[in-house]
Formats: sequence, structure tokens, C-alpha cells
Amino acid sequence: MAVVNDPSPPREPGARPDYPQMGERLRAARGARRLSLRELAGRLGVSASLISQIETGRASPSVSTLYAIATELDVSLDELLFNDRRPPEPVAPARLEVAGTGTMIQAPPVQPAATRHTIRLASGVHWGRLTTVSEPGIEFLHVTYEVGGASSPPDAFQRHPGHEWGYVLSGRLQVRIGFDEYVLEPGDAISINSSIPHRLATIGDQPVEAIWFVLGRLQFDAQTLIDEHFPGGD
Repeated sequence: MAVVNDPSPPREPGARPDYPQMGERLRAARGARRLSLRELAGRLGVSASLISQIETGRASPSVSTLYAIATELDVSLDELLFNDRRPPEPVAPARLEVAGTGTMIQAPPVQPAATRHTIRLASGVHWGRLTTVSEPGIEFLHVTYEVGGASSPPDAFQRHPGHEWGYVLSGRLQVRIGFDEYVLEPGDAISINSSIPHRLATIGDQPVEAIWFVLGRLQFDAQTLIDEHFPGGD
């Protein structure tokens, strides 16, 4: 199973979770799979205490840990993060086809910034969903990396099926793909084969804002999620 050494900081006592229902849904999904805290933690390579803190809203998972949890419990990220909220009432509903499925869904055409579904993950990463409804196989996100923020711990990488595209709005973003490293400035864009181990992190003393589009991340194996000992690294 994936080994995820997650340095997620505990919240201050009494602090309100950034997304209070996430822990409840995580606990429900774990219960549906008849897994104890220790069993799930063992499969993920993290402590049972961390899983307990996430379920009770006292800690936020990192991006990599969140992916691993969703995969191990066979739920989508939207099911864990966003499915408790209803989209705003549409002014003029649009009929969208889910790519490659022939399935048509009703969706409002506009996602106002004021009602955007946003969650803060550990390691200083914020995800804001730019679609009004959950669309299978597609993630369209406004992403913020705080100063010092990263998608995974140092020397750890994530990988998964699919492809992703990013466009940097502000700040400087370090992107490591396999053995290659790139630095993106405002206005730069990047295309990533998501099956190649990769890591994203801020550079300097300014946060990074970017637009990210991910296609086909569903149905991946938790063992391919994190390469804690990336080939060539210690």
C-alpha cells in the first residue's frame, strides 16, 4: 500500500475545520468499508491518530494523503469534499455532456466567486472548484499555494492516471516531473502526464495562484499514488 508520511499540522484547539463535513463523510465511507481507524491507517502508511484528527476536523490532510484516502475507500474527491452543498439556482440551465459517456446533465452556466466551493488542505494548498456541479473524470480548479506550500512532503511525489494542465496567475511555482524541474512564472502554462511522478511547490516569498484542469484522474491504484522513495532519491 502507499506510504504517506504526512506532516499535517494539528489545528488550534477549538478551531473550526475548513470543511466540517469532510471528516464526517470520511468516517461514513470508512464505516461502509468496515475498516477500523488502525486498518485504514495501516493501508495508507499513516498513524491512526492522523485519520482520527481528520475525521474530527482537528487536522487537514495533505493533497497526497487525500488522494490516497479517496482511492482506498473507493470514493471520488467530490464525494469527500463537496457533495453536501447544492449548486446555486440556475439562471439558465445548460445541458452538458460528460465527456465520452453520452450522459447529459443539467448544470448552471455560471459559478460565482462568492459561492465557490473551496477547501484548505494541509501543506498550504487551497482548492476552489470552478464547476457548478461535480463532473465525473474532470477537475477544474482555482489553486492557491501559500508561501512554503507544496502538493506533497519533500522528496515525495504523487502520480495517477490522466493528464493535467496548469496556468500560473501569480507567484512562482516549482514543478518537478520525474527527474526534470521547471519554474513557472505568471503567464506560464504547463502540461503534465499525471502518470509520471510529480510535485508542485511555491518558490520565494509570494503565494502562487493558478488555474488547474485535470482529466481522467479517477480509478487509480493507491500504490501508484506516492513514491516515497523516488528512483534516484534517498
